[in-house]
Amino acid sequence: MCYNLNKGDGSVAQLERALASGARSRGFKSPQTRFTLKREGKTVKVYIEGCEIELIQGDITEQETEAIVNAANEELIPGGGVDGAIHRKGGPVILEELRAKYKRCPTGEAVITKGGNLKAKHVIHTVGPIYKDGKSEEPELLKKAYQNSLKLALDYDLNSVAFPALSTGAYGYPMKEAAEIALKTVYDFLKKHKAPKKVVFVLWKEEHYQVFAETLKSLITSLEV
Repeated sequence: MCYNLNKGDGSVAQLERALASGARSRGFKSPQTRFTLKREGKTVKVYIEGCEIELIQGDITEQETEAIVNAANEELIPGGGVDGAIHRKGGPVILEELRAKYKRCPTGEAVITKGGNLKAKHVIHTVGPIYKDGKSEEPELLKKAYQNSLKLALDYDLNSVAFPALSTGAYGYPMKEAAEIALKTVYDFLKKHKAPKKVVFVLWKEEHYQVFAETLKSLITSLEV
């Protein structure tokens, strides 16, 4: 069951109670780990070891985090979807820097450029896997894409970064499985490194936002801390 967080307080309160109940039953402690829901619009926030994971429905090119993550291809050539939107909004300076610094980016790896005309100062370009059957190293490569993006954020002292749902567009990764990998990977990274301080998942479609919200609830209630 998915919770529609934009259709009255009932569903919001339902998810809030589920999160709170799971936190208590699994031994989560405040303030290192606590759970809150913003009731204005579509936002879920989870706080872990002084860091924040936030889910929102919106446009990643409008985010004011210090970096946004681009769902790039190995050739680092502007494509469609998130990739094309970031290059259009950021302007030609992003591609110019990519061409000057990098020849390609293998699947699971990440590179970084300035943000051009974007509100974000930097763009982290990472390549997620093309989904085949789920048994061709796709989970491992998707996990690496998130990890290496977060490592670059640490290397550049960036305190906030926004992700799209990597590999779920033209690359065909099933949304539920992709959300599980994305959220667990980020959760584990923040637990270990206690940085960056804010990680935002920006979901373009309502149904994708709901999948991530339900997956986050399931993750939190299943973890032992």
